[in-house]
Amino acid sequence: MKIAILLSGGVDSSYSAHLLKESGHEVIGIYLKLHDDEAKHAMNIENVQKVGKNLAIETHIIDAQELFKKNVYDYFVRSYQEGITPNPCAFCNPLMKFGFALDKALELGCERIATGHYARIKEGHIQEAFDMSKDQSYFLFGLKKEVVEKIIFPLGDLLKSDIKPLAFEKLPWLGSLEKYKESQEICFVEKSYIDILKRHGNVDQKGLVKDTKGVVIGEHKGYMHYTIGKRKGLTIDGAHDPHFVLGLDVATNTIVAGKKEELYTTTVKAQNFSLGEDFVDGEYGVKVRYRSPKSKAYVKKVGNTIIAELEEGVYGIASGQALVLYKDDIVIGGGWIQT
Repeated sequence: MKIAILLSGGVDSSYSAHLLKESGHEVIGIYLKLHDDEAKHAMNIENVQKVGKNLAIETHIIDAQELFKKNVYDYFVRSYQEGITPNPCAFCNPLMKFGFALDKALELGCERIATGHYARIKEGHIQEAFDMSKDQSYFLFGLKKEVVEKIIFPLGDLLKSDIKPLAFEKLPWLGSLEKYKESQEICFVEKSYIDILKRHGNVDQKGLVKDTKGVVIGEHKGYMHYTIGKRKGLTIDGAHDPHFVLGLDVATNTIVAGKKEELYTTTVKAQNFSLGEDFVDGEYGVKVRYRSPKSKAYVKKVGNTIIAELEEGVYGIASGQALVLYKDDIVIGGGWIQT
């Protein structure tokens, strides 16, 4: 089978390419230039070309910066400007890695596309990874079934901790990557998302902090510095208890703050993104953020809105994050949280 592997320049995708080649597949490598950090691209491309040379596979460097900026980067910036907490990786996967890149792979004559994600495929659905400490199924909730059927995850049944030792043992030429910095969660954010937002406007505009009754209780340094549930960075007059961000009023540059219990909710609503017409209301496991454990919930779809009634409530639900539904370890779909 002819398979395209998305190469990042790191160990995981490089070893994935080796596993595919070892299994007898015809493999080609694709590196996507997404962000605008040319120095990082140069380093990654050098590694990708090394993989191509040593595994005897052709590699393609594809510039997708314009499309990425339009579909992902601008959405990221706009979300924070609108007081929403974006989820760029979950947004990027269906549009870029398994959208644009899949189309390119098919154009190059490939039948499947592979990546170094820690996830698995089962009967046309995304399944959680064997290594739950690195499971990335949450970020893949937006993929349609017809796309999932064209994906291979070579690392899905492996432990992350085993990959580097195996890779350096079987592919000694990868030694230069031994100290390779793992790609950060958001590829275009080096240190802080605020550094990105500063390129597009003044994020340091002081404003008022109010309680839920509208009483002024302090000040903040600019609403874009804060996300729902954040505690640090607020100046609260005479507060004896910790205060958390409950809401953002962009129009007035005002933050609503309160105690932790005010963040608690048992109902989560989301705009449907990937639940199909065959979805059946019922009990599911749901995740409201990447690192949160699954919560039991009764979920129903009303029009284009997903409503999850949780058995046990959660804290700090933020608009723009993903509500992902699971049946056991299988991703059913999900949508973008609205508060």
